[in-house]
Amino acid sequence: MDMNQYLEIFIEESQEHLQSLNQCLLGLESNPNDINLLNEIFRVAHTLKGMAGTMGYTKITGLTHEMENILDLIRNGKVIVTSNIVDVLFECLDYLENSINNISNLGSELDTNIDDTKNKLKAILNGKPQNELKTIDIVKEEPSNLNFNEYDRNIIVKANQQGLVVLSIKIFLAKGCMLKSARAFIIFKTLESYSEIFKSSPKVEDIEDEKFENSFELAVITSEQIEIIKKALEDISEVEKVEVNVVNIDNNGEQNDENEINEKLEDKIIQTMKIENDDKDLSDDTQNKKAKIGKTVRVDIDRLDNLMNLVSELIIIKTRLEGIGADSGNQDMNEAVEYLERITTSLHDAVMKVRMVPIEKVFNRFPRMVRDLSKDLGKEIILNMSGEETELDRTVIDEIGDPLIHLIRNSIDHGIEETDERIQNNKNSTGNLYLRAYQDGNSVVIEVEDDGRGLNVDKIKKKALEKGIISKQDWSDLDDKNSIELIFRPGFSTAEMVSDISGRGVGLDVVKTKIESLGGNVEVETAKNKGSKFIIRLPLTLAIIQALLVKVGEEKFAIPLNAIKEITPISANTIRNVQGQEVVLYRNNVLPIIRLDRILEVSKSENQIDDELTTVVVKKGDKNAGFIVDSLIGQQEIVIKSLGKYLSGSTKIIAGATILGDGQVALIIDSNSLI
Repeated sequence: MDMNQYLEIFIEESQEHLQSLNQCLLGLESNPNDINLLNEIFRVAHTLKGMAGTMGYTKITGLTHEMENILDLIRNGKVIVTSNIVDVLFECLDYLENSINNISNLGSELDTNIDDTKNKLKAILNGKPQNELKTIDIVKEEPSNLNFNEYDRNIIVKANQQGLVVLSIKIFLAKGCMLKSARAFIIFKTLESYSEIFKSSPKVEDIEDEKFENSFELAVITSEQIEIIKKALEDISEVEKVEVNVVNIDNNGEQNDENEINEKLEDKIIQTMKIENDDKDLSDDTQNKKAKIGKTVRVDIDRLDNLMNLVSELIIIKTRLEGIGADSGNQDMNEAVEYLERITTSLHDAVMKVRMVPIEKVFNRFPRMVRDLSKDLGKEIILNMSGEETELDRTVIDEIGDPLIHLIRNSIDHGIEETDERIQNNKNSTGNLYLRAYQDGNSVVIEVEDDGRGLNVDKIKKKALEKGIISKQDWSDLDDKNSIELIFRPGFSTAEMVSDISGRGVGLDVVKTKIESLGGNVEVETAKNKGSKFIIRLPLTLAIIQALLVKVGEEKFAIPLNAIKEITPISANTIRNVQGQEVVLYRNNVLPIIRLDRILEVSKSENQIDDELTTVVVKKGDKNAGFIVDSLIGQQEIVIKSLGKYLSGSTKIIAGATILGDGQVALIIDSNSLI
C-alpha cells in the first residue's frame, strides 16, 4: 500500500498531538498529581505510536513505546513525577518534533542516535532512577474475592486502554457496626464521586440486605490517585480498614466478544468514566473551550488565498460599478449596486473569518521556551498569558512568531534580574513575564511585559555612543523617549559579552523591521526597577482594508484608515520651522507637518490654495503628524496588492498599491515610515 497519500494528514495530526503533549508536560510539572493531564499524555503518546507504526517510522514508534512504559508506572502510582522525569520526557518530545519536521521537509525520520534517551527511560523503568526520582509501593498483594469473568476482563482492558485505572477495594467495617447497609450506602456514594463501580463481592443486593460479615469488596474504574480514594473512605465513620489493589490485565490478552449487548455495555461504562473524569476537574474556562469545539475540515491554505483573491477582484468590480451607477443616475442600477455591496461585504467578512487564526497557535510555543531559558540562566520565571483566543489573519500569524521570541528572550536575559538582585530590591524572588493579546478597533495589540529592572537610559546612550550609532551632539540632545528608540538600531546591544541568548545586537532590530513590514508598530514603556513593556500594534488583516483616498497633485494615494486620527484644515501662516522641521501648534501640542507632494516628488496642484491646507492627522502609537494633501476623495474599501520584489525593498514610504474602480492604480502610503 502506498502510504504517501496519508503523509500530509500524518504530519498535520502529529504536529497537533505534539503541541498538546508539550502543554500537558508543562502542566504535569506544575501539578504532578493531575491524573487528567497524565491520561492525556498517555493517550497522545499511544496515538503517535499507532500513527507512526502505520506509516513505518520505527524510531518514533520505539521511543513512544518506551514513553508509554514510564507513563504507565506513573499512572499506577508506582513512580512520582519529578523535574528530572519531565526533563527526560521533554527530551523525547524534542526528538519527536524534530523528526516530524524532518519527515515534513525531507520525507524521512531524523537520523539521530536516540539510544541515550531510551537508556534514561529504561533506567526509570528498571527502578534505577536518577537524582531525586523515587518509587512508591502502596499496593498490597492480598487475595481477592472478586472473581472476574470474561466480561469483567474486557472492561478492565478497555479501561486501561483509555488511560484509566482499575482498583479492587476491600472495606472492613468496625465490629459491632450498627446499620451496616446504611454504612455501605455511604461508602458507595463516596466511591461514586471518584469512580465507577462495576463489580462487588458479595452482590449489591446482598450488601443492601446486610447479608455479609464485616467486610465487602468492590471493583472500580477511576482516574484519581489511589491515596485520595483511600483517604476519603477511611474518613467515613465506622470504617476500620481499607485495602486497595491495582488490577492489571495484559492488554494483549484475548478478549471474548460474547455478544453485541456486552460490547455496548462495556463501551457505555468506559465512555461514561471518560466523560466524567475529563470534565470533573476542569475550570469553567476550559469547559467553555470544550463546548466551542465543533466539526472542522482541513483546507489547503492555497485554496483560501485563491478565494481571497477572487473576493478582492469582486470588490474591485463592485467599486467600478458604483462609479458607473453614480454617473448614469439610473435608480435601479444604484439599488442593484447597493445590494451587491452588502453581499460582497458579507462575503468578505465570511472569508476573513475563515482566514482568522487564534493567536494561541503562536503563544503555545512560549511556555516551554521560558521554562528552558529560565533553567539555563538559573532564574525563577513565571509566564502569564492572556487573550490567547484573539484572532489574527493567517499571514500575520505566520510572521509574528520570530519577533515575539526575540522580545521574550530579551526580557528573560536583560529584563528580569537574578534571584539575589531581586531579593535585594525587595521583590519576589520569582520574576513574572506577561504575554497579552487583545483587539483594539481594527488592530490587534500584543504586549510583552516583565517586572524586571527596566531599561537603563544612560547605559543605552553610552553604548550607542561607544558603537558610533550616535554622535556626542546627539548624546546631549536625546531625551529619554528617543534614547529608548536606540535599542531598535541594527547592531545595538547592552550585553557585556556574546552568549547563546543575546549580545549580537540583532534581536530588537529584527522585531522592528518585521513588525513594520506587517504594517504595525512597536512602542516601549519602562520604569526603573519596575519593569518594561513592549507594545506591538498590528492590523487585523493584510489583504483588504478601509482607506482614505486623497489627491496629491494629479495623483491619487490611499492612507489606511486605522492610522488616521482626524482630518482638519490648517492655516499656512501658522506653520513654523523648528530645526529644519515644519511644525504647527495644534490643540496645545506640537504637530510635525509633512508635505506629501515633496516627499512623493509629485507636482503641486495649481488649484491648491496656500492659505488653507487640508491636513490628515496620522498617528503612530502616541506620536502624531499632519500630512498635507491637495484634496480628499473619500473613504473606500481597497485591496492591497504587492509592489513586487523589484520595488518592495527600495520604496519604504509605499506599503503597496490598489486598483481603483476606474482601473487606475493608487499607491498606499506607509504612514509609519514617515512619522
